[in-house]
Amino acid sequence: MIDYTGKVALVTGGASGIGAALAKQLSERGADVVVADIQADLAKEVAAQLPRPGLATGCDLSAADAPAALVKEAFGWKGRLDLICANAGFGRRKKMMEEDFGPDTMRLFAVNMFAPFRIAQAYGEALAKSGVRGRLMITGSENSLSMPQAVKRGRMGAYGASKHGVLIMAEWLNEELRGELMDVHVLMPGGVYTPLIARNVPDPKDLPPEMGVIMPDRCAEIALKGLDLGLFYIPTHAHIGDDIRPRAEGVWDALKQLGLN
Repeated sequence: MIDYTGKVALVTGGASGIGAALAKQLSERGADVVVADIQADLAKEVAAQLPRPGLATGCDLSAADAPAALVKEAFGWKGRLDLICANAGFGRRKKMMEEDFGPDTMRLFAVNMFAPFRIAQAYGEALAKSGVRGRLMITGSENSLSMPQAVKRGRMGAYGASKHGVLIMAEWLNEELRGELMDVHVLMPGGVYTPLIARNVPDPKDLPPEMGVIMPDRCAEIALKGLDLGLFYIPTHAHIGDDIRPRAEGVWDALKQLGLN
């Protein structure tokens, strides 16, 4: 189990949902936490209520220069930065045939996909200068691996693409680092009852059972256990394994029909 005593963690998207739960549990385990979120006032509330009151900062990670500035601020707080949870992200529902690929879609990709790796680049530079090893956990999604059965009618093509991108870029990052500078992990949550879902469904009991929705605290528990175990892939739901099977079977079937197996 990782000892976070005296360690500093940065959590983006830390003002609510999974991010707030991660911040709380990291603080409970002894970490000093930087809570970063575009909702600056809410980030301040979360940081102030942590077991070890943390630092709150407002940031819009859709801006190209924001990730580097955030890493610099977090590193400068106490002169170290041991863990970054690159968790900020948001969803978008639109049919692919109606997708305009306009500013809203570009912002989706900027926050969900590009920001974590801009953070990784800035973090790597800071770690190289400090000579200290770090740890980075990027929040992907069950959509990183498949089109989940429970959300097939969810009109989430652009969102799913952004989370697909997170996974493959993280795999390349992990391969290229080969254990140098930092450990890399990808959290892949299934359904989590975040404020985004709560706005549309006030009572989680009204959600389809097949979604298997869990609360943010449970997601954070699984995430930190994954870090403790040193896992690269950190899925949160058993059904994720079943959801990836049709794609794999489809590829194998095509190979067979093409005579390439």
